Amino acid sequence: MRAGVGFDSHRFDETRPLVLGGVCIPDAPGLKGHSDGDAVAHAITDAVLGAAGLGDIGAMFPDTDPAHEGADSIGLLAAAVRRLRGRGFRVGNVDVTVIAEQPRIGPHAAAMRERLAGALGVRPSDVSIKGKSNEGLGWIGRGEGLAVMAVATVGREGEPGSSGAGDGA
Repeated sequence: MRAGVGFDSHRFDETRPLVLGGVCIPDAPGLKGHSDGDAVAHAITDAVLGAAGLGDIGAMFPDTDPAHEGADSIGLLAAAVRRLRGRGFRVGNVDVTVIAEQPRIGPHAAAMRERLAGALGVRPSDVSIKGKSNEGLGWIGRGEGLAVMAVATVGREGEPGSSGAGDGA
């Protein structure tokens, strides 16, 4: 079993819709970014790639490539998982913390877990999403943006602890 850590942060952008964990969240400013700005999907992508020793999201999907402009980050995450599987790895679980003053994450966590589980090839119960306030401190506390931390485990196909959806576990 291997573990990887991912991090992402973005400034808010009032002109864009907010997408977190593949879920559009109404009545909240979106995030600046080359793709759709989904900081949850970006942090998880970094975590799973790092756990497998396969680099990071910036190397796999450079923001200098126009093909990724406005891209659906869940699609990017699914492509990263396909790369893992091609190297004999399977995602075990992910644990995510969204640090933001707004929006509240709890009401959207179940939908995010479902959407992310599909891209990761795991059960929704293998995906944890939590929201935390920054207690008014710093740029996050001033409501300028949000940050996301993610931890992922991966294992070699067929090894104990590497079970995911569809493997009969």
